[in-house]
Amino acid sequence: MALQKYDVDFERLSEDALAEWREIPAAVVSDMMNRSQVMGARIKPAAPGMKLCGQARTVTCMSGDNSAPHRLIGMCRKGEIMVIDARGSENVAIWGGIMTEAAIARGIGGIVVDGAIRDVAEIRARGFAAFSSAVVPAGPHKNFGGTIDGTVAVGDCPVNPGDLIIGDDDGVSVVPLAWADKMLVAAQQKIKDEADLIKKIHEGANQADLLGLPQAETIT
Repeated sequence: MALQKYDVDFERLSEDALAEWREIPAAVVSDMMNRSQVMGARIKPAAPGMKLCGQARTVTCMSGDNSAPHRLIGMCRKGEIMVIDARGSENVAIWGGIMTEAAIARGIGGIVVDGAIRDVAEIRARGFAAFSSAVVPAGPHKNFGGTIDGTVAVGDCPVNPGDLIIGDDDGVSVVPLAWADKMLVAAQQKIKDEADLIKKIHEGANQADLLGLPQAETIT
């Protein structure tokens, strides 16, 4: 398999829009998309408190090969998130310390890997946002190939170049770029509604009633 790249162009979200999205938790993002567009539970941050907010650049690897992610680093624009389909391979790391330094130098906003990474102590020390499905010491091979900027499935969730990636301690949600404006408004309203709900709970209201849940039937 050769190293290949799709010729893609997508709208870049403004810095003002991204600043607003940084206030939205991944869980709220999913709520606004009918509990969908969420990467599976195996995708976890390398350390508590890591956050992602940026547009995706995508790459599919040959299993155990990291030549394609290496090449994508040099193609990314500042703030973009590398979303890497490493075929879920947990026994070979396709990301490590050297790539982290290169990504930081490039201004990349973080990575999501459906597969393994390594050098996590270095990654944590550098404060680089890294989410993955596994950690392992074994390193990768190179030059078998891969595909850059195609549609990927990471954590069983489809991601296209330009989609918005939101990650935090709960995991990662993905907003299709075409939905971004509408979902931001909905998510902001959801946060306001939840704050009002919590206020009423502390005032003594029953949250089940506030949520409109049915009364339990008595069994006789």
